[in-house]
Amino acid sequence: MSDMIVRFCSEVLCTRLLGCMPNPFDRTTAINYQLGSAGSVALTLHDVAGRAVRRLACGPQPAGFHSVVWNGKDDRGRALPAGVYFCRMQSGSTTESRRVTLVR
Repeated sequence: MSDMIVRFCSEVLCTRLLGCMPNPFDRTTAINYQLGSAGSVALTLHDVAGRAVRRLACGPQPAGFHSVVWNGKDDRGRALPAGVYFCRMQSGSTTESRRVTLVR
């Protein structure tokens, strides 16, 4: 029976970037998204100039709700300066972005 529930839920979900909580944040923020079906996901953070500063997820994931925590650091582990960043999610034909503000 649980397989039927999971299958039903994944059919009614749409693929979308739900946003970041808290936003603005000073230490960590949770980036929430959902996938309507299993597939490859790329979740990246970009600065205001459009440069990718952090890759949070890359590769196949199951359908359903997902959450990734970002600690305000770049891919090399360096603390990024306070400012506005953009979280970008790509999965299949869906690409969405949300603004997130890091305060120090």
